[in-house]
Amino acid sequence: MKKFAIAAASAMLGATLLFAASAPTAYAAGKVDCDAVMNELSAGKHAKEVAKDLSISTSSVYRCKKHAKAAAKASTSTMSASTKGVAPRAPGSAPSPK
Repeated sequence: MKKFAIAAASAMLGATLLFAASAPTAYAAGKVDCDAVMNELSAGKHAKEVAKDLSISTSSVYRCKKHAKAAAKASTSTMSASTKGVAPRAPGSAPSPK
């Protein structure tokens, strides 16, 4: 009886793992159009309104905002790093001899 219980529990665990591996994910990770979300937000709508209009979750709206903020921060940091170099010279000017 004990062996039967162990075998049944193992079979149920295996079936559960098989089902979990074959089931599609419940969320649409890359299916949200963040450009549309950001356009709606820049138009002055709230996250809840944008989510309802685009038929997405509010967490997807906040995720798009987070990605846009990170992208803006990355682009400004690369711009500031490129401008930290040598000061620009006038065209045609040569460095002064010392």
